[in-house]
Amino acid sequence: MPGGTLLGGSADPVREVMAEHRGLCERAVDPLEIAAGLEEAGLGPDAAARCRHADLFSLAEELYARVPRRPSAPRPVERRSGGAAARAALTAAALAALPCAGVAALGPRWPVLLSAAVPLVLLPALTAPPPADPGSPCAGPVRPPDALGPGPAGAPAPRPLPGSRLRPAALGHGLGLAALLLLPSAVPGGDRPRAVALVLAAAVSAGAAERTARWYRQVGRGHLGTAGTLAEFRARMRPVLPVALALHLAVLGVLSFAALAVLAVVAPRPGPGHGGGPLHLAVERAGPAQWAAQGVLGLLLVLPVLLARCGRTAAAAAAASAGAAAVLGPLALGRSAPEAWLLGGGPVAAALLAYAGAVLGRAGSHR
Repeated sequence: MPGGTLLGGSADPVREVMAEHRGLCERAVDPLEIAAGLEEAGLGPDAAARCRHADLFSLAEELYARVPRRPSAPRPVERRSGGAAARAALTAAALAALPCAGVAALGPRWPVLLSAAVPLVLLPALTAPPPADPGSPCAGPVRPPDALGPGPAGAPAPRPLPGSRLRPAALGHGLGLAALLLLPSAVPGGDRPRAVALVLAAAVSAGAAERTARWYRQVGRGHLGTAGTLAEFRARMRPVLPVALALHLAVLGVLSFAALAVLAVVAPRPGPGHGGGPLHLAVERAGPAQWAAQGVLGLLLVLPVLLARCGRTAAAAAAASAGAAAVLGPLALGRSAPEAWLLGGGPVAAALLAYAGAVLGRAGSHR
């Protein structure tokens, strides 16, 4: 088993761990990365106790202090993945917008909602980026296959299947996304056309959310390779999240304004006093409450994607599900769509923003 050399006893068991995981310790940018690597190798509290440490993180701090950093090798020219990122963004936009357009055209019928939810449930898994190439500079520290140790009866150690760890989280994330986008579009009454237009704009912005999340991860990996200390890395990443959110909300604002302009032309309001061009009519269609609700919806869409793309897949699923449940509560009580997003989704978006700001700036989120 990994770390089995500690069972025999040693005058300096930390040195044995250091020798076995020296590559990990030399490439780590902070003790947290070493602790994560040791956990992946199968070491736990018992191994830390044998090394006379209270927990694995304390052991990681000593390893980080004792092992000198390996001099940075010249980074090879990375292959640009602009085509893959563009395809993932277009796929996300299509998988989110087409079901919403179908619900808007056919009306709020349960069979239609259930069938339209299928591509939305699959969207997080279908747009997930492939695992990093172990030979790329963006990949984390990799141990040779023989260091993983044999399995039962001498069988080779199992390798994780690409994307297999995304399945449970993708299901929760997709269900939350489907509830956020499909059920509010079925709001009855005179508010429904405007709600449908805004939800369609948010669905198309799912592509921008996917692209924003990939850009954020790319920036984080770049800083992870160049920052000298953990404090420097966090200082560099601190303004990146607000910029990423502002970019997504700007795209969502443009799409929402375009959707309202189309709605003003296709379904003009009856009665006198509604002259002017499509831009003027679009401004009249939505007030401050609707724009604030659209901003909340944008945060509930992009923040789970950011968490998922930075390895926080369980948190992303929980965030999407909590946002959907919070919005559906006021809708069930007869509130309008903007009120549901503001009263129900607003507190969830605020809590999610605080959580994302705390965890996405850590080096462990970009390994």
